[in-house]
Amino acid sequence: MKKFTAAVLFLLVLILQNGCTTVPGTGRSALMLVPESALVEQSNNLFREMRRKTRISRNSEYNASVQRVGRKIADVVKDDMPNTHWEFVVFEDASQVNAFAMPGGKVGIYTGLFSLVEQDADLATVVSHEIAHVVARHGNQRVSQQILLAAGGLALGLSLDDEDRATRNAVMTAYGMGSTLGVALPYSRSHELEADKLGLIYMARAGYDPRRSLVFWEKMMRRQRAGLLPEFLSTHPAHQSRIRQLKSTMEWALAEYDAVRPLR
Repeated sequence: MKKFTAAVLFLLVLILQNGCTTVPGTGRSALMLVPESALVEQSNNLFREMRRKTRISRNSEYNASVQRVGRKIADVVKDDMPNTHWEFVVFEDASQVNAFAMPGGKVGIYTGLFSLVEQDADLATVVSHEIAHVVARHGNQRVSQQILLAAGGLALGLSLDDEDRATRNAVMTAYGMGSTLGVALPYSRSHELEADKLGLIYMARAGYDPRRSLVFWEKMMRRQRAGLLPEFLSTHPAHQSRIRQLKSTMEWALAEYDAVRPLR
Protein backbone atom coordinates (compact mmCIF):
# COMPACT_ATOMS: atom_id res chain seq x y z
CA MET A 1 0.00 0.00 0.00
CA LYS A 2 2.85 2.37 0.82
CA LYS A 3 4.38 1.61 -2.56
CA PHE A 4 1.09 2.45 -4.25
CA THR A 5 0.81 5.73 -2.36
CA ALA A 6 4.38 6.60 -3.30
CA ALA A 7 3.56 5.86 -6.94
CA VAL A 8 0.57 8.22 -6.79
CA LEU A 9 2.73 10.97 -5.30
CA PHE A 10 5.43 10.37 -7.92
CA LEU A 11 2.78 10.70 -10.62
CA LEU A 12 1.66 14.00 -9.14
CA VAL A 13 5.24 15.29 -9.27
CA LEU A 14 5.49 14.34 -12.94
CA ILE A 15 2.20 16.10 -13.63
CA LEU A 16 3.36 19.26 -11.89
CA GLN A 17 6.58 19.24 -13.89
CA ASN A 18 4.99 18.68 -17.30
CA GLY A 19 1.57 20.35 -17.16
CA CYS A 20 2.56 23.98 -16.69
CA THR A 21 1.96 26.87 -19.07
CA THR A 22 2.21 30.68 -18.87
CA VAL A 23 -0.83 32.96 -18.62
CA PRO A 24 -0.74 35.69 -21.31
CA GLY A 25 -0.56 39.18 -19.87
CA THR A 26 0.50 38.27 -16.35
CA GLY A 27 3.28 35.74 -16.97
CA ARG A 28 1.93 33.55 -14.16
CA SER A 29 2.81 29.87 -14.36
CA ALA A 30 -0.38 27.78 -14.47
CA LEU A 31 -1.14 24.07 -14.31
CA MET A 32 -3.28 22.61 -17.12
CA LEU A 33 -3.66 18.84 -17.21
CA VAL A 34 -6.53 18.54 -19.69
CA PRO A 35 -6.17 19.08 -23.45
CA GLU A 36 -7.73 22.46 -24.19
CA SER A 37 -9.33 21.04 -27.33
CA ALA A 38 -11.36 18.59 -25.20
CA LEU A 39 -12.69 21.40 -23.01
CA VAL A 40 -13.52 23.53 -26.05
CA GLU A 41 -15.49 20.69 -27.62
CA GLN A 42 -17.39 20.11 -24.37
CA SER A 43 -18.08 23.84 -23.99
CA ASN A 44 -19.36 24.10 -27.54
CA ASN A 45 -21.81 21.28 -26.87
CA LEU A 46 -22.96 22.79 -23.55
CA PHE A 47 -23.40 26.24 -25.06
CA ARG A 48 -25.34 24.81 -28.00
CA GLU A 49 -27.63 23.00 -25.57
CA MET A 50 -28.05 26.14 -23.48
CA ARG A 51 -29.03 28.13 -26.55
CA ARG A 52 -31.62 25.49 -27.35
CA LYS A 53 -33.17 25.40 -23.87
CA THR A 54 -32.76 28.99 -22.65
CA ARG A 55 -34.65 31.94 -24.04
CA ILE A 56 -32.44 34.29 -26.05
CA SER A 57 -33.18 38.00 -25.74
CA ARG A 58 -34.85 39.77 -28.66
CA ASN A 59 -33.88 43.20 -27.33
CA SER A 60 -32.15 44.79 -30.31
CA GLU A 61 -30.35 47.38 -28.17
CA TYR A 62 -28.91 44.79 -25.80
CA ASN A 63 -27.84 42.50 -28.63
CA ALA A 64 -26.25 45.29 -30.64
CA SER A 65 -24.26 46.62 -27.70
CA VAL A 66 -23.01 43.14 -26.70
CA GLN A 67 -21.90 42.38 -30.26
CA ARG A 68 -20.25 45.77 -30.60
CA VAL A 69 -18.38 45.61 -27.32
CA GLY A 70 -17.58 41.91 -27.58
CA ARG A 71 -16.03 42.18 -31.04
CA LYS A 72 -13.87 45.15 -30.06
CA ILE A 73 -12.42 43.37 -27.04
CA ALA A 74 -12.04 40.07 -28.90
CA ASP A 75 -10.00 41.94 -31.50
CA VAL A 76 -7.63 43.13 -28.76
CA VAL A 77 -6.81 39.56 -27.68
CA LYS A 78 -6.59 37.98 -31.14
CA ASP A 79 -2.81 37.48 -30.89
CA ASP A 80 -3.21 35.49 -27.66
CA MET A 81 -6.28 33.62 -28.94
CA PRO A 82 -5.80 32.97 -32.67
CA ASN A 83 -8.48 31.00 -34.49
CA THR A 84 -10.92 31.46 -31.61
CA HIS A 85 -14.55 31.54 -32.71
CA TRP A 86 -16.02 34.06 -30.31
CA GLU A 87 -19.76 33.94 -29.75
CA PHE A 88 -21.68 36.48 -27.67
CA VAL A 89 -25.28 35.73 -26.69
CA VAL A 90 -27.74 37.68 -24.54
CA PHE A 91 -29.99 35.36 -22.52
CA GLU A 92 -33.36 36.55 -21.27
CA ASP A 93 -33.38 36.52 -17.48
CA ALA A 94 -33.92 39.83 -15.71
CA SER A 95 -33.32 38.24 -12.30
CA GLN A 96 -29.67 37.43 -13.09
CA VAL A 97 -27.21 40.31 -12.93
CA ASN A 98 -24.50 38.09 -14.30
CA ALA A 99 -22.43 36.84 -17.23
CA PHE A 100 -20.25 33.83 -17.95
CA ALA A 101 -17.64 32.53 -20.38
CA MET A 102 -16.63 29.06 -21.54
CA PRO A 103 -13.39 27.71 -23.02
CA GLY A 104 -13.28 28.34 -26.74
CA GLY A 105 -14.84 31.79 -26.61
CA LYS A 106 -18.52 31.26 -25.74
CA VAL A 107 -19.76 34.26 -23.72
CA GLY A 108 -23.24 34.67 -22.25
CA ILE A 109 -24.75 37.81 -20.75
CA TYR A 110 -28.06 37.85 -18.88
CA THR A 111 -30.47 40.73 -19.43
CA GLY A 112 -30.49 41.52 -15.70
CA LEU A 113 -26.96 42.88 -16.07
CA PHE A 114 -28.23 45.79 -18.15
CA SER A 115 -29.88 47.30 -15.09
CA LEU A 116 -26.34 48.42 -14.17
CA VAL A 117 -25.19 49.40 -17.67
CA GLU A 118 -25.35 53.08 -18.58
CA GLN A 119 -22.83 53.09 -21.45
CA ASP A 120 -20.69 50.72 -23.48
CA ALA A 121 -17.74 51.09 -21.10
CA ASP A 122 -19.85 49.61 -18.29
CA LEU A 123 -20.67 46.59 -20.42
CA ALA A 124 -17.02 46.38 -21.47
CA THR A 125 -16.06 45.98 -17.81
CA VAL A 126 -17.98 42.69 -17.68
CA VAL A 127 -17.30 41.42 -21.20
CA SER A 128 -13.55 42.04 -20.91
CA HIS A 129 -13.54 40.22 -17.57
CA GLU A 130 -15.23 37.18 -19.14
CA ILE A 131 -12.91 37.24 -22.15
CA ALA A 132 -9.96 37.39 -19.75
CA HIS A 133 -11.14 34.12 -18.15
CA VAL A 134 -10.99 32.49 -21.59
CA VAL A 135 -7.59 33.95 -22.51
CA ALA A 136 -6.09 32.87 -19.18
CA ARG A 137 -7.68 29.42 -19.58
CA HIS A 138 -9.05 29.51 -16.07
CA GLY A 139 -11.54 26.75 -16.90
CA ASN A 140 -8.74 24.29 -17.62
CA GLN A 141 -6.89 25.32 -14.48
CA ARG A 142 -9.95 24.73 -12.30
CA VAL A 143 -10.50 21.28 -13.79
CA SER A 144 -6.80 20.50 -13.31
CA GLN A 145 -6.98 21.59 -9.69
CA GLN A 146 -9.97 19.32 -9.10
CA ILE A 147 -7.99 16.40 -10.55
CA LEU A 148 -5.07 17.10 -8.21
CA LEU A 149 -7.29 17.45 -5.15
CA ALA A 150 -9.06 14.19 -6.01
CA ALA A 151 -5.70 12.45 -6.46
CA GLY A 152 -4.51 13.85 -3.13
CA GLY A 153 -7.64 12.59 -1.44
CA LEU A 154 -7.13 9.15 -2.98
CA ALA A 155 -3.53 8.99 -1.78
CA LEU A 156 -4.54 10.15 1.68
CA GLY A 157 -7.34 7.61 1.87
CA LEU A 158 -5.02 4.79 0.88
CA SER A 159 -2.49 5.84 3.52
CA LEU A 160 -5.19 5.55 6.19
CA ASP A 161 -6.13 1.95 5.45
CA ASP A 162 -4.68 0.73 8.74
CA GLU A 163 -6.57 3.30 10.80
CA ASP A 164 -9.99 2.79 12.39
CA ARG A 165 -13.10 4.16 10.68
CA ALA A 166 -13.52 7.14 13.02
CA THR A 167 -9.95 8.28 12.40
CA ARG A 168 -10.30 7.85 8.63
CA ASN A 169 -13.55 9.80 8.57
CA ALA A 170 -12.11 12.62 10.69
CA VAL A 171 -8.97 12.95 8.57
CA MET A 172 -10.86 12.82 5.25
CA THR A 173 -13.39 15.37 6.49
CA ALA A 174 -10.56 17.66 7.53
CA TYR A 175 -8.94 17.18 4.11
CA GLY A 176 -12.20 18.03 2.36
CA MET A 177 -12.74 21.20 4.38
CA GLY A 178 -9.10 22.21 4.21
CA SER A 179 -8.83 21.70 0.46
CA THR A 180 -12.03 23.67 -0.11
CA LEU A 181 -11.38 26.62 2.22
CA GLY A 182 -7.61 26.63 1.90
CA VAL A 183 -7.12 25.75 -1.77
CA ALA A 184 -10.17 25.65 -4.05
CA LEU A 185 -11.93 28.84 -2.94
CA PRO A 186 -8.78 31.01 -2.74
CA TYR A 187 -7.78 29.64 -6.16
CA SER A 188 -11.14 30.67 -7.62
CA ARG A 189 -10.87 34.14 -6.07
CA SER A 190 -7.37 34.57 -7.49
CA HIS A 191 -8.75 33.77 -10.96
CA GLU A 192 -11.45 36.40 -10.54
CA LEU A 193 -8.90 39.04 -9.56
CA GLU A 194 -6.63 38.05 -12.44
CA ALA A 195 -9.57 38.35 -14.86
CA ASP A 196 -10.36 41.78 -13.39
CA LYS A 197 -6.77 42.92 -13.95
CA LEU A 198 -6.48 41.54 -17.48
CA GLY A 199 -9.99 42.71 -18.34
CA LEU A 200 -9.17 46.25 -17.26
CA ILE A 201 -6.23 46.32 -19.68
CA TYR A 202 -8.27 44.75 -22.48
CA MET A 203 -11.11 47.27 -22.19
CA ALA A 204 -8.60 50.13 -22.18
CA ARG A 205 -6.88 48.80 -25.31
CA ALA A 206 -10.29 48.49 -26.95
CA GLY A 207 -10.87 52.21 -26.35
CA TYR A 208 -13.15 52.06 -23.30
CA ASP A 209 -12.41 54.30 -20.34
CA PRO A 210 -11.13 51.91 -17.62
CA ARG A 211 -12.33 54.28 -14.89
CA ARG A 212 -15.88 53.16 -15.66
CA SER A 213 -14.97 49.78 -14.14
CA LEU A 214 -14.86 51.46 -10.72
CA VAL A 215 -18.28 52.99 -11.30
CA PHE A 216 -19.69 49.63 -12.35
CA TRP A 217 -18.30 47.64 -9.41
CA GLU A 218 -19.38 50.27 -6.92
CA LYS A 219 -22.93 49.96 -8.29
CA MET A 220 -22.68 46.19 -8.09
CA MET A 221 -21.45 46.43 -4.49
CA ARG A 222 -24.40 48.60 -3.47
CA ARG A 223 -26.83 46.25 -5.18
CA GLN A 224 -25.46 43.04 -3.67
CA ARG A 225 -24.36 44.22 -0.24
CA ALA A 226 -27.09 42.31 1.55
CA GLY A 227 -26.75 38.55 1.88
CA LEU A 228 -23.18 38.22 0.65
CA LEU A 229 -21.05 35.41 2.07
CA PRO A 230 -17.82 36.30 3.88
CA GLU A 231 -15.01 36.42 1.32
CA PHE A 232 -13.24 33.30 2.65
CA LEU A 233 -16.40 31.23 1.98
CA SER A 234 -16.97 32.59 -1.51
CA THR A 235 -15.71 31.71 -4.99
CA HIS A 236 -15.51 35.44 -5.72
CA PRO A 237 -13.53 38.16 -3.95
CA ALA A 238 -15.33 40.85 -2.00
CA HIS A 239 -16.26 43.90 -4.04
CA GLN A 240 -13.92 46.00 -1.91
CA SER A 241 -11.03 43.71 -2.88
CA ARG A 242 -11.90 43.99 -6.56
CA ILE A 243 -12.14 47.77 -6.42
CA ARG A 244 -8.85 48.01 -4.52
CA GLN A 245 -7.03 45.96 -7.17
CA LEU A 246 -8.62 47.90 -10.03
CA LYS A 247 -7.36 51.11 -8.50
CA SER A 248 -3.86 49.66 -8.18
CA THR A 249 -3.90 48.71 -11.89
CA MET A 250 -5.56 51.92 -13.09
CA GLU A 251 -2.37 53.84 -13.94
CA TRP A 252 -1.29 51.10 -16.34
CA ALA A 253 -4.79 50.87 -17.83
CA LEU A 254 -5.04 54.64 -18.34
CA ALA A 255 -1.70 54.64 -20.16
CA GLU A 256 -3.08 51.95 -22.50
CA TYR A 257 -6.30 53.93 -22.94
CA ASP A 258 -4.48 57.17 -23.75
CA ALA A 259 -2.32 55.34 -26.29
CA VAL A 260 -5.28 54.09 -28.33
CA ARG A 261 -7.80 56.91 -27.85
CA PRO A 262 -6.72 58.85 -30.96
CA LEU A 263 -7.14 55.66 -33.02
CA ARG A 264 -10.67 54.82 -31.85
